[in-house]
Formats: sequence, structure tokens, C-alpha cells
Amino acid sequence: MSQLKAIIGLGNPGADYEATRHNAGAWLVQAVARAAGGELRPDKKFLGLHARVKLDGQELHLLEPTTFMNRSGGAVAALTQFFKLAPDELLVAHDELDMPPGTARYKTGGGHGGHNGLRDIIRALGNDRSFHRLRIGIGHPGDARQVTHYVLGRPGKAERTAIDAAIDECLATLPQAVEGDWAKAMNRLHSFKG
Repeated sequence: MSQLKAIIGLGNPGADYEATRHNAGAWLVQAVARAAGGELRPDKKFLGLHARVKLDGQELHLLEPTTFMNRSGGAVAALTQFFKLAPDELLVAHDELDMPPGTARYKTGGGHGGHNGLRDIIRALGNDRSFHRLRIGIGHPGDARQVTHYVLGRPGKAERTAIDAAIDECLATLPQAVEGDWAKAMNRLHSFKG
């Protein structure tokens, strides 16, 4: 099992989007940076905000692309090429419509499930799908036609509290994930109900 070298948190750039559901992945990377005492700083070569932190003694790259969601692949490709990272050394955190707020799940490989950020990353990695994902539940509006409006909307207070609780639980399981002990990380995270 390879160790994690980078965590990428997906979202859209700018003040209009930072508190929207679609930015749940970016919230996670921001939380990791805070917990590790790092600071995400603009880095043009990675098309995003980048930090190098230590998590339980393991050095880790944090990246929050500042491109729009459907262009996330460019930032991920720039980071992987510069630091010579393999796709299976990446953890991509993103919002997940098919899970309720207060839940989060690790997943390795698979398709994009209609998520434009994942779709672009898969394309940018030359169709390599072996990267790990951290799916952060945001719930579903119940009607496919409302999805765009929903993901670009702000969660209510109780919903945001549930999402933040799930992100806190993600942070608690990251040391195992970083070490490559996915079974242990999954067992803990997947039994969490925020």
C-alpha cells in the first residue's frame, strides 16, 4: 500500500463560492492546514493554494485548486508532475450528493459519478483512476434539475454543523490513511454518524 503524499480539496474560487456545498473538499484541505499549523498560499505553478505540512511525521502536500471545479485537473496534473507523484499517492476530497451531511467515505478508484471535478482530474491523469477519494456528504435536493442550484447554494446552519463534524472525523482518520492503513481509516470513518 502506497503512502499518501498529497491531499487535494476541490471547490470553486472566490468569495461567492467559498461557503457553498460544492466547496466541501476545499473546507477539508483548509481544516488539515489549520490542524497541521500550515498556511495555504497562492502558487501559480500549481494553479491553486499550496502548503507543505507534516501530519504525524509524514510530509504532505495540500492543494486547493483556484481554477473552477470543472478545470481541477490542471492543478492536480501540475502538482503530480512537479513532485513526481503517482495517482495512488493522491487523496482528492470532494462533495458527494449521494450521501447525507454528517457522513464521509473513503474510496479508491472508480468513475467520476457525474462530478465535474473528478471527471477533469481523471482526464488530466491520462485516465488513471487509481487515486483515492474522500467523499464528503452534502445531501441531494431530491430532483436532478435542482442539483446545480443546490451544490452552488449555502448549507443551512444545522447542515453545515453536520458537514463540519464529518470533516473533523476525517481529520481524526487521516493519520491512518496517510500511512496507507485504509482498512483502519475506513472502519472508523464509515461508522461515523454526524
